[in-house]
Amino acid sequence: MAGTRSQSSGLRALRPAAFGADPTGERMARIRRSPHYRDGVFQNPKGPTRLRPPGSSRDLAKTYFDKDTRSRRAPYGTLPVHATTLADLARPPASGLRLTWMGHSSVLVEIDGRRVLFDPVWGERCSPFPFAGPKRLHPVPLPLAALGPVDVVVISHDHYDHLDLPTIKALAGTDTLFAVPLGVGAHLEHWGVSAGRLRELDWHEATGVGGLTLTATPARHFCGRGLRNTQHTLWASWAVAGEEHRVYHSGDTGYFDGFKDIGATHGPFDATMIQIGAYSDFWPEGQSDPIPGPGSWPEIHMNPAEGLQAHLDLQQGRPGGVFLPIHWGTFNLAPHPWAEPGEWTMAAADAVGQPAAFPVPGLPFEPAGELPAEPWWRGVGHVPSHKWPLPDPVTGSSREGLNLVGEE
Repeated sequence: MAGTRSQSSGLRALRPAAFGADPTGERMARIRRSPHYRDGVFQNPKGPTRLRPPGSSRDLAKTYFDKDTRSRRAPYGTLPVHATTLADLARPPASGLRLTWMGHSSVLVEIDGRRVLFDPVWGERCSPFPFAGPKRLHPVPLPLAALGPVDVVVISHDHYDHLDLPTIKALAGTDTLFAVPLGVGAHLEHWGVSAGRLRELDWHEATGVGGLTLTATPARHFCGRGLRNTQHTLWASWAVAGEEHRVYHSGDTGYFDGFKDIGATHGPFDATMIQIGAYSDFWPEGQSDPIPGPGSWPEIHMNPAEGLQAHLDLQQGRPGGVFLPIHWGTFNLAPHPWAEPGEWTMAAADAVGQPAAFPVPGLPFEPAGELPAEPWWRGVGHVPSHKWPLPDPVTGSSREGLNLVGEE
């Protein structure tokens, strides 16, 4: 037995710090009491999701390694980035609400006098290793230390492209609070965040931070950072309400009818930040996620038409508020062309008259003001020409899209 313990201790010593820590003790007991935890794992709303593609490995390999399509999955030019400055952020937003997309799913939201930072990823790779894994395609718009004080950091789930060890360790040295889904606090405590600075929530639970109400809302996804995916940490979307404004961040999720319930309870929203990238049309219902391993898996991500439809559901079926597409442009995580999410999302928003913002990374904007609307991706990446499915706000279904600017 002593030899077994020694071997186990040795294996733990080799475990990368980025793997984090599994929930134990009272945290694990609370997880077991959750109504969303059954049969030893967290459960998705509306039933289980498949975490492996139904297609063959050979066809998947062809999709990923085809020479022509592979070259289109990354930009061929230098991505424009707005170098966010202190002057950009020092002046309070005139309307009381300002958003700054830092790339991928990282967004700084200044709302009713408070600063909320969603899914901050400042690291070079979304990976447990500094030498391997998807590398960022553009620099961060400003150093994390130059961001200034943040009232609360909100994490949607524990995948590497949303929960980044170097970023969290840097933020652990500040006095910011962290709002995280149930179980994710184990990682943060392991990395130096004190338990007193954690607000760890199950779905439908809320916490108050400086006049804001942050509510963890359902999503269809999964979790895991290590070699074993124990499903012991929850994933969530988030609704944040201030005295005057409301915003929503989707995290990662497949499309489901729960968006209507979230909108009815917590909306309508002045702005939504919704995942529209890293999907796959290799399978009719399939989307993708890069963690814990490469590949595209079904039912856990949305394409741009689904993301726009989710926004409409959150707004009770009517175009309104401002739609900010996230989870695209910064990392190469799926087989679709790099520029396709931006082009498809712009077409979907135009088709239904939905105000949408398309800022370059780092450019602050106010949803109540002039929205950034230039298709900046066209000059630096392959833009495909397709007839894409587009959302229909009346029926909630999709219809044939338009021929868009692009090249064959």
